[in-house]
Amino acid sequence: MAKDLTFSCSECGASFRKWSGQCDACQAWNTISESKALSSGPKGKSLGAIRGKTIALTDLETQEKEPPRTQAGVGELDRVLGGGLVKASALLVGGDPGIGKSTLLLQAAARFARNGLKVIYLSGEESNAQVQMRARRLGLEKSPVMLASETNLRDILTTLEAEKPDLAIIDSIQTMWADNVDSAPGSVSQVRSSAHELTTFAKRNGMAVVMVGHVTKDGTIAGPRVVEHMVDTVLYFEGERGHQFRILRSVKNRFGPADEIGVFEMTGKGLAEVKNPSALFLSERGTPAPGSVVFAGIEGTRPMLCEIQALVAPSPHSQPRRSVVGWDGGRLAMILAVLESRCGVPFTGLDVYLNVAGGLRISEPGADLAVAAALVSAREDAALPSEAVIFGEISLSGALRPVVQTENRLKEAQKLGFTTAIIPQQAKQPRVDGISLRNATDLAGFVEEVFGAR
Repeated sequence: MAKDLTFSCSECGASFRKWSGQCDACQAWNTISESKALSSGPKGKSLGAIRGKTIALTDLETQEKEPPRTQAGVGELDRVLGGGLVKASALLVGGDPGIGKSTLLLQAAARFARNGLKVIYLSGEESNAQVQMRARRLGLEKSPVMLASETNLRDILTTLEAEKPDLAIIDSIQTMWADNVDSAPGSVSQVRSSAHELTTFAKRNGMAVVMVGHVTKDGTIAGPRVVEHMVDTVLYFEGERGHQFRILRSVKNRFGPADEIGVFEMTGKGLAEVKNPSALFLSERGTPAPGSVVFAGIEGTRPMLCEIQALVAPSPHSQPRRSVVGWDGGRLAMILAVLESRCGVPFTGLDVYLNVAGGLRISEPGADLAVAAALVSAREDAALPSEAVIFGEISLSGALRPVVQTENRLKEAQKLGFTTAIIPQQAKQPRVDGISLRNATDLAGFVEEVFGAR
């Protein structure tokens, strides 16, 4: 077959089948030259010979302006967002059914509207009357928030283009329906297509969009994982229905720190921010009891104290139970193995229950030493001092390793009235007024010194 030649104009980029002296598109002379195809492949399946525009490039030294932010006036929400809502950004919020996602976003919409933003709340799951009923219960009926109930994506984008809001809230992305996709709402293709259209529309029009996402049984956002890659920020709304605490956790944020958390309390008037989470998580802690240990942890950029509870009891079954709430079950098994093999503290034939009080979920390895102390305390029926906090990482050899931001943890403990900290030995000894340090080099020495058990 004869080779297809393609000629393009260097001035306007127009393509032609043959060479000529003048470009018919921009009327420039001697600008047409032969060009190679961008890609090869079947017609209609590859980019072919049509060429695009040249992208303007810059270097790493060029400093772009920081994106403008709008604060909601709620410290916990602004902290998780990285300092406020960024213009032309896309956010994805996930959480269990009934956890309070719609309540939080309606309160946030009212806050942003009062601060001067034009806000549209689009609900695909509830009618206008239901949303208005919630607004009256929360005392937000006077807020200048525009409301609609719609699932057709084409109608939604047309309305947003006409209204030009600063913030649009989509509740939820699983109910959106794009008429160009032949599948039911909530399917993988529909969710991916709807999220892509909303994200590109937001960035093209300088509008911030917040999408609510359903979660699966294991707690991850339902639908294709690519949706989390499309958006700028992914937030998870966590909490147990039996507790009044709710935690908004940032797992991805292109405009601020990830793993940041905001703590809220569910009340009759909606979600109220908790400005001192450490005091709240320790408020119900009474007389020191065996198995109770205070852990000084770090969540995002903020130090936070919480109580770790352990219970060890003889097992009536041949296979002892290992139950854990708020921590990693695999890491609990590792700590039990290290205690038994390195420290001579057996847990054979004993049921072990571990709980992080207040519904908080801990993921950092710095809680290893506090968990080990709670387990040995429960087994030996010996309570630790009420004024002590514990943190440190345990290796498989039984050695203790220091953790990051030790000084910030100690300052938070000192602020709440703790006077003693049991931490791993480290090269640079932190100093915080009012806190006496007890260093431990390995787990066996820690158990021998604190409990006298070996």
